[in-house]
Amino acid sequence: MNWTVLKSLNEIYETGKTKKKISLIDNPDVRHLIKNTKELGEFKDDIVKLEGFDTLYQMKFLLNYNNYLNFLKSNNLLKPQTRFHESDINVLMDLDDRMKNRELEVIRDQIISNEETVRGVSQMFFRDEKYLEGKLSLVGAVKQILQIESLANDKDQQYLYVLGCKAPERIVLCENLDFLKRPTLPRANNIELWYAGGKNIAKLDHIDARGLPIYYSGDWDYDGLKIFEAVKQKLPEIKLLIPNGLPREISTTNHLSLWKNTYLSGLDKNLFVGAAEKLITRLIENDQWIIEESNDLLRMLGLR
Repeated sequence: MNWTVLKSLNEIYETGKTKKKISLIDNPDVRHLIKNTKELGEFKDDIVKLEGFDTLYQMKFLLNYNNYLNFLKSNNLLKPQTRFHESDINVLMDLDDRMKNRELEVIRDQIISNEETVRGVSQMFFRDEKYLEGKLSLVGAVKQILQIESLANDKDQQYLYVLGCKAPERIVLCENLDFLKRPTLPRANNIELWYAGGKNIAKLDHIDARGLPIYYSGDWDYDGLKIFEAVKQKLPEIKLLIPNGLPREISTTNHLSLWKNTYLSGLDKNLFVGAAEKLITRLIENDQWIIEESNDLLRMLGLR
């Protein structure tokens, strides 16, 4: 649901009606309230509230709307052309909180020094390297919150992001940025974290693990494990960490990395044996995946 729809629902709650707009009529949640549950109705050129809408709105929308409104206002992002999706606003709010807590300080400095690209930042925070393409207002909001003047516009960044510690005992290469956003735990346990940028692993040809044991942490879905196969070719010594997070249903999480209908989804059977083979088989059978950030990093490393 985007901000214009959220504003319209709030207008209905406050005044009893709002003007019909294509974006509103085409929204599946609004259509559901009109056609199925009848909390909204159509009258001439307006959408009007019916019995039960106020209670529904207070339970499902009001708190989030006020939080979004306050955030957008306080960051000078509330403009007539604002079209952010609700999920985008949540990402921006999370970035803002982490900037205020200084959790993103190291990452932000590396983004600047590495002359990071729009695609790279999109991969870091939106889980899709193409998501920010063409979204100038959203890119501007990200730069504003991260206090970054500019981002490069080429399609690949060649720098490795590193969350260092004083006396590293092991390295974990992460598919996603999430673990690097939380520096306290890895640093307290002498874990150095690397982020190469999802599939953008060409830079691994030029790195040195300095003789430290190195491990791979990622999403346990088809794409994540294919990335591990590619990483293994560049870093033969790297070991795959077995996840301990709860599996999620692919069909209910709108996840786009789908298993193939073959043994181990066509993955290299020599790389996935024992516990890995059993887990992949179970995930395929149940049409599930495990998101990297849901795992306990220390447990995966056998440190607790």
